[in-house]
Amino acid sequence: MVKRSSPEALAAERALAIGYAPADRRAGLATLFALDARLGDILRTTREPMVGQMRLTWWHAALSGLGQDPPRAEPVLEALARDVLPWGITGNDLAAMVDGWEVLLEAPGLDEAALARHAAGRGEVLFALAARLLGATDERVGRIGEGWALADLSANVSDPAAAARAALLGRRRLSVGAGAWPRALRSLAAMGLLAGSDLDGGVAGSPGRVARLLAMRLAGR
Repeated sequence: MVKRSSPEALAAERALAIGYAPADRRAGLATLFALDARLGDILRTTREPMVGQMRLTWWHAALSGLGQDPPRAEPVLEALARDVLPWGITGNDLAAMVDGWEVLLEAPGLDEAALARHAAGRGEVLFALAARLLGATDERVGRIGEGWALADLSANVSDPAAAARAALLGRRRLSVGAGAWPRALRSLAAMGLLAGSDLDGGVAGSPGRVARLLAMRLAGR
C-alpha cells in the first residue's frame, strides 16, 4: 500500500519553504501561491466548463483592476493589493496566471501540447512573478515553475494517462534545478525540490525529505 502525503503535511512543507524567503517578502510570496490555489479551486469545484470559464473570467477582470480600483471584497484580492503590488507587480501581471488554468477547460484531453501550455501559463508565470517579488533572477526559475505545476497536476488529474504525461514532462522541467541557488530564490528552489520528491513518491514530512529541505536552506542545493 502506497503511503500518501496528508494535506496538512504538504501545507506545512510549503510554509517552511516560504519561510526561506526574506522576511519582508514572505507575505507576498504566500499570497501568490494562495492565488494559484484559489484559481485551482475553481477547476476542482466546477463540473460545467462554461461555469468554470465564467468564474475564471471574473477573476481575470478582478485581477486586472488591481492597482487601478480598490480591490473587490475578496480576501486573496485584498492580500494581493496589500502584499504583492507594492513590489512592482501589476494587476495585469497577476491576471496572466488565469490563462494557464483556462487550458484545463479548453483541452480536457491534456495532450503534451496542452500540458506545456498549462505549465507555462500557470507555473512559469507564477514563479517568474515570485522571483520578481523576491528581487532576484535565475534562468532556471521558469522551468522549475513549469515542473512544479506539472507535478501538482499529475497528482490531481483523474485521467491516469494524462497524469503519466504530466509526470514525465514535469521531471524533464525539474531536472534543470540541479546546482546552487541564490539565497533569495531558495524558497522557489525548495518548491521545485518538493515537486520532484512528489513525482518520485516521496511522503511529506518524512525525515529524508525534511533533511533535503534544510540542505536547500543552508547550502542552496
